[in-house]
Amino acid sequence: MTKIPRCMSTQHPDNVNLPFFAESTVLGGEDEIQEAYYALSHLGCDEQMWDCEGKEVDDFVVKKLLTKYGPFFRENRLGEDVFLTLRVPNPSIEKTEAKVLLETLESIPRSFDAAKTFYGDDVPPIYEVILPMTTSSREIDRIYRYYADYVVGKKNKPLKPGDITIAEWIGEFKPDRINVIPLFEDMDNMLEAHNITREYVKGKDLEYQRVFLARSDPAMNYGLVSAVLLNKIALQRIHQMSKEIGIGIYPIIGVGSAPFRGDLRPKTVNKVLKEYPSAYTFTVQSALKYDNPPEKVRETIKKLKERNAGKPHAVDEEKCLEVIGRYCKEYQRQITSLAPLINKVARYVPQRRKRKLHVGLFGYSRNIGEVKLPRVIAFTAALYSVGLPPEALGLNALDAGDLGFVKEAYINFETCMADALEYYNPDTPYMPKEVKKAINSLDTDYETNRDHKKLTDQVIESIQKNQTEGREELILRAASIREFLG
Repeated sequence: MTKIPRCMSTQHPDNVNLPFFAESTVLGGEDEIQEAYYALSHLGCDEQMWDCEGKEVDDFVVKKLLTKYGPFFRENRLGEDVFLTLRVPNPSIEKTEAKVLLETLESIPRSFDAAKTFYGDDVPPIYEVILPMTTSSREIDRIYRYYADYVVGKKNKPLKPGDITIAEWIGEFKPDRINVIPLFEDMDNMLEAHNITREYVKGKDLEYQRVFLARSDPAMNYGLVSAVLLNKIALQRIHQMSKEIGIGIYPIIGVGSAPFRGDLRPKTVNKVLKEYPSAYTFTVQSALKYDNPPEKVRETIKKLKERNAGKPHAVDEEKCLEVIGRYCKEYQRQITSLAPLINKVARYVPQRRKRKLHVGLFGYSRNIGEVKLPRVIAFTAALYSVGLPPEALGLNALDAGDLGFVKEAYINFETCMADALEYYNPDTPYMPKEVKKAINSLDTDYETNRDHKKLTDQVIESIQKNQTEGREELILRAASIREFLG
């Protein structure tokens, strides 16, 4: 059977520290080529996500990796031992990036040719792509069929009647087909992930299917508790669907280092594995890679790779949805009120990747209702920087019975809250009073990090006095204490 990767290194820019190979404070271009090699060769990841969405992208990544790091890739076969998986734009949502999808799909046979020259055989170096913000089986199927029918399918067509075929002129187009991995990021489609996937795989001769569940954007849009419960429901439904259709479904879960975004760090890896026992692949984002000692990162990745995926924790879906409904409504009300502050502070969160505009005409914004917000890493960093961990928002919507249920369904709820509240500034003027009251009534043992509090006091003062000089430095110093940007 095809090897399915367990640790997907990603380009999420949640890191405070820069990798040793970075040529500037903002990674891009050749840095990301070297990063892919470093994650696979030195840290032990077995997959690199190559993000073709919302940024300038290098379509010659395979050729450059094999040329520059030949000895490693001769020992560790690209496409068999280690993997490169492309994240493509979703044309249904990212209209201005739509044609980047076609360019990316066209690059797959070219990468195949580069690998064939290097290895001398027909094993494809890339054969999977990730479709973000998936909302239907049709979206996944279009990519699957466009590649098979138009990228590869044109090879048998002559340029004009009686002339040679395109394959005779240009050469073969391989692989013949690709796997498309749906990434589900919003509530409605996470809850429908099992049905959308079931419909997509119907009638296809697939050895297996991977399904990607977001953890960060659901937290930003619906709150921490909602994000975890949504993932629990989705994993439970996917597991049941897999048994019903008789095809192995291998879930990927996108976890970052902040408790709000997944809480995956060297000291919490065992807890995360316990929280999501049926997840097969975990993301290894930039804060994990660069804000921890390399030996600790390697140990973490080794644990992720060596554990066996099991059954999901059984949750009461009806009760989960009932709690989510009340909690989410209160969380979104609070975020709507905090949005001007979040956007003001987020402008001073340092960038770590070269990306195109995230909002407006050239990208897609993250919205809650009519409120526009920055991307989730800057969102999280902004709230932490004013001493307001986003994990706490919405808690006032949960009564004692709800909290008892949440603690059963969300196994690490109390430890995640304790980790987050370490960076809560009790003097922040921005924490809603009802949330402050909910925090005080929580039976959570935590100790305020005094150094972090001092820095957030200064950020708050800079906002109140409208002094922007030095604000980015303060945000960075506070993030360094947390060991993640956002």
